[in-house]
Amino acid sequence: MNTAQAPRRILVAIKRVVDYNVRIRVKPDGSGVMLDGVKLSINPFDQIAVEEALRIKEKGLADEVVIATIAPADAQSMLRNALAMGAQRALHVVADTALEPLAAARVLLKLVEKESPFLVILGKQAIDDDNNQTGQMLAALWNRPQATFASKVELTATTARVTREVDAGLETLEVDLPAVVTTDLRLNEPRFVKLPEIMKAKTKPLETIPLASLGGASDLRVKATRTEPPAARQRGIMVKDAGELFAELHKRGLV
Repeated sequence: MNTAQAPRRILVAIKRVVDYNVRIRVKPDGSGVMLDGVKLSINPFDQIAVEEALRIKEKGLADEVVIATIAPADAQSMLRNALAMGAQRALHVVADTALEPLAAARVLLKLVEKESPFLVILGKQAIDDDNNQTGQMLAALWNRPQATFASKVELTATTARVTREVDAGLETLEVDLPAVVTTDLRLNEPRFVKLPEIMKAKTKPLETIPLASLGGASDLRVKATRTEPPAARQRGIMVKDAGELFAELHKRGLV
């Protein structure tokens, strides 16, 4: 009789985006953002999710951290970076085009069913589209609790106690595991990856999965018809006192 227990596994979903230090430029024809020759990296909120999963494992509360992404074939360097941070395995669902949040959540659900994690962690949103939807949709499809915008995560064997940032301040939730948690900026500061870890990451398992094998569809329900840069910022003016400030705001129809 086999009495071995299944490993306690955390699945972390990450997305490749234009690096936050890069100045975004719109294509001349307005068809989208220029990506040729632009540095791409892990979405900052997702990097925080990876760090939190690793800290949970280092506390002895998890046995394995698995990274997953849905991205084109050339995105493996991003996965290797997450492996260099300390994750044990990576899953690369190869998709030629970006998926909308619902389609991404459906693909992630297939990975959840495959890996049976007790916790799924994602960044609260990606900095390219700012949708803030995938984690919530995954929780609904999985029929498991969710705790979003986490600024602190405390685990027991069966529950997650999550402090989350809301408009009125901080709110604390306790959810049963398995669950989905999305991370906010103040949860942690991701670790610096050293060269030896980068070298070790090259030999860690990285499984490539065709999107079609998971039943994923890249059909878009929302189509961007045109992309435009924001209007140039107008020069400011100096005012002598509050009265002059009010008069100027009134003239511009702002008060």
